[in-house]
Amino acid sequence: MKIFKSHLLSLICIITIAASSCSKPIETEAYLFAYFIGNGPGQESVHYAISDDGFNYRALNNYLPILDNDIISKQGGVRDPHILRSDDGKSFYMVLTDLYVPNDGWTNEGMILLKSDDLVNWTHSNIHIPTVFPEKFGEVRRVWAPQTIFDSKAGKYMVYWSMQFEGEADIIYYAYANKDFTALESEPEQLFFHPEGKSCIDGDIIFQEGKYHLFFKTEGHGNGLKKAVSDKLTEGYEMQDKYLQQTKEAVEGSGIFRLNNSEKFILMYDVYMKGSYQFTESDDLENFKIIDEQISMDFHPRHGSVLPISLEEKERLIKEFGYADEVVSGNPVLKGYYADPEIIYSEKEQKYFLYPTSDGFDGWSGTYFKTFSSENLRDWKEEAVILDLEKDVSWSDKHAWAPTMLEVKKEDGYEYFYYFTASQKIGVATSDSPSGPFTDSGKPLVDFKPEGATGGQEIDPDIFKDPQSDITYLYWGNGYLAAVPLNDDLKSFDKKKITLMTPDRTFREGVEVFFRNGKYYFLWSEDDTRSENYRVRYAISDSPVGPLEIPENNLILSKNPKLGIYGTGHNSVINVKDTDDWMIVYHRFKRPEGIRMGSSAGFHREVCIDKMEFDENGYILKIEPTLEGVVLE
Repeated sequence: MKIFKSHLLSLICIITIAASSCSKPIETEAYLFAYFIGNGPGQESVHYAISDDGFNYRALNNYLPILDNDIISKQGGVRDPHILRSDDGKSFYMVLTDLYVPNDGWTNEGMILLKSDDLVNWTHSNIHIPTVFPEKFGEVRRVWAPQTIFDSKAGKYMVYWSMQFEGEADIIYYAYANKDFTALESEPEQLFFHPEGKSCIDGDIIFQEGKYHLFFKTEGHGNGLKKAVSDKLTEGYEMQDKYLQQTKEAVEGSGIFRLNNSEKFILMYDVYMKGSYQFTESDDLENFKIIDEQISMDFHPRHGSVLPISLEEKERLIKEFGYADEVVSGNPVLKGYYADPEIIYSEKEQKYFLYPTSDGFDGWSGTYFKTFSSENLRDWKEEAVILDLEKDVSWSDKHAWAPTMLEVKKEDGYEYFYYFTASQKIGVATSDSPSGPFTDSGKPLVDFKPEGATGGQEIDPDIFKDPQSDITYLYWGNGYLAAVPLNDDLKSFDKKKITLMTPDRTFREGVEVFFRNGKYYFLWSEDDTRSENYRVRYAISDSPVGPLEIPENNLILSKNPKLGIYGTGHNSVINVKDTDDWMIVYHRFKRPEGIRMGSSAGFHREVCIDKMEFDENGYILKIEPTLEGVVLE
């Protein structure tokens, strides 16, 4: 009887091709997110993050890549990582776009096939399409976003991706990989035929209830996600003429996966123009609802994939790479990319508020501002988007940079004046709360170059109420420093009262003014925010409009290569209430990979806080940027 059962089990194993192996199924209880982070130098590489529930993700490996591009890539960069578990559950396949945008633009001709037994160590093979298939694909100009799926009927792994010839539509093709997953053994064939012959990229297939669901991006004609369905893997896909993304923004790089021990699916996609990722949920692959409020990530991903993994696999990855957020403690104080931080202590709310530039957008192209609150300068809570140029400002819809804030106590409460940069002009918005929302005044406050100023930009405002005269001054400038007393409405001024007070040749931008023990302090940033040598100098004065005294040792904040800290600058200053303790709030390159990102490090920055001290004569002592940050007693 036992022998009969054994033979019967063997027979079942043989005829059940879809199972491929009768070993115990892998019990998945966690998730691996593989992604890349941007288009700049050092950003096109494979990164890992781990989640226990599919909603909350923590980056691994100190935010560094888990693979060396110099070894695996022919072009110098890799994008769009897709990882698949083998059909027998014992190994993993990864496919990558081989592309380095800083050199190649959006033209490439190859992909990379990788295989691993443990998700840590990978072997790779490079596939150059024009070389492998010269007759039909010798002139191909794009080879984008490959993915893999097991074809149970053919008993092979199918790779599918989009290709484009000059002047033609992007088409999703497929081919079979060889047994070792080191090459393509069949010539690419068209997988999906758009009914209007339009471009389609970023294909993503999931099998559910006897149907193959192919999600894809409608490249260049709507820039959204649609789906085609077939009962066969390699043919017969019929497009459903319905966009599935739950945003009006352009999206790409869909990733669909089923939650462990659930009938629910997660459809995530890259909202690439906004530098964000959106997660949606569905139980039928037809209707999707946004669940962004349930999602948390301590990183900014681009086009990636999520793989359900076992607890054993999760622990192996953590042991090998470690959680990135456990490597440092206090700095940065905000999760994600932010820069140009302004800080105030709100008497109304009895806590601190941070107002940074929303960073992480190519070419500083952010369009909105957020605020964060804290009671201890260390634990920060995101409050809200307080001003969105595209919705709230009539005179600008781009370049939301470098704000400054003023809290004004009035007989009937408090009013908040938010001065901000947009389109290289300075505006002002008001609110009755430090967390907004704010209402724009309707026109720029500064949209001209002051008389005598040459070059530079009308950016980087700083607001300062003089405690000795009760006059409120506005400062601004890039390449020059201008100052002017504001009228009582705090929304206007007399141009005739503008003073040019540029300290010296080191002045670049980001002025910060404060008062301590009878002296006015003027801090500014030197060099370019894309430079590792971006740093802070200062001057002092007996007046809020100069003349300025330049101390002999006026360089007070700069890089610390030993700690991997670079690009320290554009700061604000806060006095801890009822003390003579002072803190400097500044941004730096994203650590640690920023130093390898080239100029794009200048818009991938993070906010830090460190202590600022003075000598007995009131001069600022040199500040050492730290990883620990500050802890209030």
